[in-house]
Amino acid sequence: MAGFFTPATVASMEPRIRELAREAALSAARRLDSAYAVDLVAAVAAFPPAMVMLELLGLPVRDLPDLKRWGRDSMELFWGWPDEDRQLELAHSAADFYGWLRQLVAESRNVAERNLFKSLAEHGLSTPEICSLGYFLLIAGQETTTQLISTTLFRLLEGSAPVPWADAASDSDSRAAVRHVLVNESSVPTWRRVAAHDTNLGGKTVPAGSEILLELSGNLITSQEEQRRPSSGAGLVFGSGIHRCLGAKLAELEAAVIVQETATALPLVQLHHHEPEWIHLLSFQAPRAVVVATTSR
Repeated sequence: MAGFFTPATVASMEPRIRELAREAALSAARRLDSAYAVDLVAAVAAFPPAMVMLELLGLPVRDLPDLKRWGRDSMELFWGWPDEDRQLELAHSAADFYGWLRQLVAESRNVAERNLFKSLAEHGLSTPEICSLGYFLLIAGQETTTQLISTTLFRLLEGSAPVPWADAASDSDSRAAVRHVLVNESSVPTWRRVAAHDTNLGGKTVPAGSEILLELSGNLITSQEEQRRPSSGAGLVFGSGIHRCLGAKLAELEAAVIVQETATALPLVQLHHHEPEWIHLLSFQAPRAVVVATTSR
């Protein structure tokens, strides 16, 4: 898998990421010419990360609205608190996603071009094993990036980011805004773990086998200088060691480029809803919508 996420491969995707980001941002700007308000989550944050992920893995770019819905539903099913009726709805959604994956794996085995699923099959993985891996890869590889972009856009427009909205049109300041969110309120702020051995933490003993919830972001910033440092210094936000996120550099690149292109295409916008509804799950968070209107209206 790591061969699909090498630094050179990720860097080579930047022109394509910028093309998709610019197209989405300009489309949002055109919509604002005729509509009072536009949701930037739906307009610029949702689909480019999914398209980039599928293209990077050599998989066909299709069924994007379904893929986004399956991702959100699976996050709620496994990391949320749905009641029994909602659990059943979400389970049907998960089954639909798994069926889609099985079909995609079957197709991928028989194409000439290199793709992740074909590569995994050639390495001896079974269809259920490939589907198991692909299930969460195709969610984590794009939905968490959408959430990172959504939060960054909201904080910039709200005014709590380290740079103003207008400055986010520059490469350095868009990256600074993304890193600020990564450190303070990343889209994956916590993760579940099990203590491998008895550990003393802050004067308290954590026995081996204890289930713990590890905070990955938040409560870490003490200065403006730290807010601008690379995400590699931002604690455990992308994991560590064998649990380091393979797509860390890709996610940060996508978020910075999409934020930059959006701020460039929409310089005169302001928040239309200052208190949006948020996704708040055990390990995922982001505003569901970032609705903006032009400042001239």
